[in-house]
Amino acid sequence: MKNCLKSILVTILINFAVFSQANFIIGIGSCLDQDLDQPIWNAIQKEQLDTFFFLGDNVYGDSPFFSITKLRKAYEIQKNKLPNWLETVKILQIWDDHDYGLNDGGKNYRHKEVSQEIYLNFWEIPQDDQRRHQEGVFFSKFVNHNGKIIQFIGLDTRYHRSNLKGFKNSYRPNTDIDATILGEQQWLWLEDQLEKEADIRIIASSIQVLAKEHRFEKWSNFPNERAKLLSLLSKASSNSNLLIVSGDRHRGGIYKKDNLIELTSSSMNKPSNIDYETDEYLDGETHPEENYGIIEISDKSVLIYLKNIDGKILESAELIMSNLNNIKVTT
Repeated sequence: MKNCLKSILVTILINFAVFSQANFIIGIGSCLDQDLDQPIWNAIQKEQLDTFFFLGDNVYGDSPFFSITKLRKAYEIQKNKLPNWLETVKILQIWDDHDYGLNDGGKNYRHKEVSQEIYLNFWEIPQDDQRRHQEGVFFSKFVNHNGKIIQFIGLDTRYHRSNLKGFKNSYRPNTDIDATILGEQQWLWLEDQLEKEADIRIIASSIQVLAKEHRFEKWSNFPNERAKLLSLLSKASSNSNLLIVSGDRHRGGIYKKDNLIELTSSSMNKPSNIDYETDEYLDGETHPEENYGIIEISDKSVLIYLKNIDGKILESAELIMSNLNNIKVTT
């Protein structure tokens, strides 16, 4: 009897040890049209996620007539489209232009206050959350997994963003000294957040940070702001492991510049019709098909995957913990 109880106890302890050392798995994705089918959730469900991070364009409710009605309706439809199993994982989110309410919109969008309220209510953000009392939906959250502190930082690239220069899908750099993406308050907040203690930081931007060569929205449209951000992130990456994630582009890929790496995942159900694209900082290829991203954090490394609608790996990379110079990228 004693031996039997001992055997059961050992089994329980072993199972607990395995569970407590399990990897922390994060899913990411963007560009999810509420009016289209969403079969990609079938593959994502099999990933056994701890967290899913929506990276913007989580609905398509923008209107060229500056009407908020379409945005409200889009959220109503999406509420019934998202799978029930998402309720079992931690959800994080930022917005981009189509769920902000104005295509390529920035600070001059006249419904942005109402849009933020609709957004916060849809995602059931608590009343005591800081996002209920600030201009913009930027946030920071911490997770302690097996003694490692994971910090999620979600940026708002819409609410305070200055005007773009040039024409749609052919923008040119805005080098005005006062031009901004984040706005003064968010910049001060971000600098403070990057000073906080964390083993791993995941920085979410709805638009791409590293890519420079395509003609659409990106941080490179505001070169002074991009240089400021890269300087801050490079400094932060010297004392913690750091990964940038982004969406928006309707194509996915992995980018690397010096000690910074970015995983772009887009779109979940609106594939691009542009077959080929490259960039100075691109590792591997970009993929216009439906895709999602997976970040798997273990004790020694951060594994990064871009996967297609069937769960097939399209691109992958590995961040060796505390040694970002040893980033390995395979295609």
